[in-house]
Amino acid sequence: MITIEDFRKLELKVAEIKEVNDHPNADRLYVIILDLGERTKQVVAGIKASYTKEDLIGKQVVVVDNLEPAMLRGVESQGMLLASSDEIGITIISPQRQVKLGSTVK
Repeated sequence: MITIEDFRKLELKVAEIKEVNDHPNADRLYVIILDLGERTKQVVAGIKASYTKEDLIGKQVVVVDNLEPAMLRGVESQGMLLASSDEIGITIISPQRQVKLGSTVK
């Protein structure tokens, strides 16, 4: 269990996917450029089996903005997209309507 204080440490923000590239060293990963309004950020996401590049461009997503950067198969990931998975596949968590980029998710 985590406390509410632990949960409050997470900075969940709305971003828009601006660019999607194949990961140079992994068949199942994309390297994604996100627009958070005042800045951009790069994340690596294992969603290639569920989404085409064209499906992702322009999509608003929820991202963990303050996650410590990590090297994933040689490429830096500066956050994490929130997604859910079941027996059908992966689905990205998105706002139900367009919102201002960088908006806080509570």
